[in-house]
Amino acid sequence: MYDITIIGSGIVGLATALRLIEQRPSLKIAVLEKEQTVAMHQTGHNSGVIHSGLYYKPGSLKATNCIRGYQMLIDFCRREEVPFDLCGKIVVATNEAQRPLLRNLYERGVQNGLTDNRMINAGEIREIEPHVKGLEGIWVPYTGIIDYKSVSDQYAECFRKAGGEILFGQKVTGIRNQGRYPEVIAESGKVFETRLVVNCAGLYSDKIAQMTQPEPVKVRIIPFRGEYYKLTADKHHLVRNLIYPVPDPNFPFLGVHFTRMIEGGIEAGPNAVFAFRREGYRKTDIHMPEMLESLAWPGFRKVAAKYWRTGMGEYYRSFSKAAFTKALQGLIPEIQMNDLVPGGAGVRAQACDYEGGLLDDFAIIENKVAINVCNAPSPAATSSLSIGQTISEKVLARF
Repeated sequence: MYDITIIGSGIVGLATALRLIEQRPSLKIAVLEKEQTVAMHQTGHNSGVIHSGLYYKPGSLKATNCIRGYQMLIDFCRREEVPFDLCGKIVVATNEAQRPLLRNLYERGVQNGLTDNRMINAGEIREIEPHVKGLEGIWVPYTGIIDYKSVSDQYAECFRKAGGEILFGQKVTGIRNQGRYPEVIAESGKVFETRLVVNCAGLYSDKIAQMTQPEPVKVRIIPFRGEYYKLTADKHHLVRNLIYPVPDPNFPFLGVHFTRMIEGGIEAGPNAVFAFRREGYRKTDIHMPEMLESLAWPGFRKVAAKYWRTGMGEYYRSFSKAAFTKALQGLIPEIQMNDLVPGGAGVRAQACDYEGGLLDDFAIIENKVAINVCNAPSPAATSSLSIGQTISEKVLARF
């Protein structure tokens, strides 16, 4: 019998487990993970950026948790000696139409308390990133780089040391709520009786949420794959730190950008294409039932109808290295196709509501049995300890 059973050992699940056991060491807490180690999916395929809170609507869960979580993450990494580098980034307007969007973004940053950001002109852009071509930009000194798998490993170690349990190879197939307490049923045959379920299952969070309540869950996870290239070693000098475009305010993705990695090397990307399975990290990964389920969701059909041109452009870049290169040349004109080699890919668990809205904010759905984290895309890794604190407060209010 457990007090709390957390499903999923990604960075949010582990941060929640850690914050809970820190605040209430007497609780018996288990984390169930279907894989054989932590952070195998969204967290392990993360681009490794420490986000400042620049992009998010003031007062939203993303903004408040990112800004609070940023400092909590930095403090944790300093205390536990997890390497990171607050190297800063620039956001660049490359045409006149982007200038007002850039200034709106700057003002949003100010509203979120990022008072050290500053607007920079074309000359200052070149001083920071000599190979970038832009009209105007924002210098964001708060942004950094890190390995979130290493962060997750350290969360897990601290959680275990405090008395928590992480149980691997425990894929959840059902949640039974017929007795005094709910029972979490695993594919292994084990049954975990628990007083409360916390669902941090990422790409399958909607599926787990549906197991916890009889009424339909009002959101569906739609998987979007983000594909990266890496710069060849002789071209690393083209990028000093992080270079971002001005994002499309109507689309919940940041556009292709350049990121220096904490372990070395430069990533370029990602695009954002509909994935044909929830854990579809390769173009050839197809799971027909999952694909048809996504396509049948009325909200996704509305998204597809609204953004089909954008979606086709993303797919074109996915299959055309020349098109991907051209997108990158908008920021660094010197980049050529031969400078790029295939990198990794991640899949973003993007919640979509029935009406066709791609949820922009974090979403937590509560019921009698569970607290379900049903939308926690970027900046969830940066925000993880703050999200964990938010969830732990909801949990402890029930005990």
